Amino acid sequence: MFPVISSHRLWWGRLQRSICLNQAVLNRQHLQHVHIRVGDRAELSRAFTQRDVAMFSELTGDVNPLHLDEDFAKHTRFGKTIVHGVLINGLISALLGTKMPGPGCVFLSQEINFPAPLYVGEVVLASAEVKKLKRFLAIIAVSCFVVESKKTVMEGWVKVMVPEAPTS
Repeated sequence: MFPVISSHRLWWGRLQRSICLNQAVLNRQHLQHVHIRVGDRAELSRAFTQRDVAMFSELTGDVNPLHLDEDFAKHTRFGKTIVHGVLINGLISALLGTKMPGPGCVFLSQEINFPAPLYVGEVVLASAEVKKLKRFLAIIAVSCFVVESKKTVMEGWVKVMVPEAPTS
């Protein structure tokens, strides 16, 4: 049998979106079983290599020499090649999709800033903290900073659709 699908309109800022949700997700009792809470935190660390940056460039077509060419980059304000900001943001996606809220989490929107560059080889720590939870939506503060220098290389927030809690 096909699941019952219901269409609902949600307002996020000034943008109206329609989404279809399985009736089980709309069941208020079911929604009370969300497995995250305000204040929950998670972290993930990584050092990007020049190979990571080159692979990302190849996959996306972003071949900006600031990321790939040391001779070009040494004549910029950064002095050497830097990691793509979107690649840094990928750590946040990995963190949210694997640790908290976890598998099934869906990115809805984000607002991020990159106050400082991340250089190849620097160990960066991505962190996320649930700030607001309303029904099946979570507002999560996110940041990435270099472990050694404590320099913030990305900060902001994301809005995600929280996956339903696993049933046991």
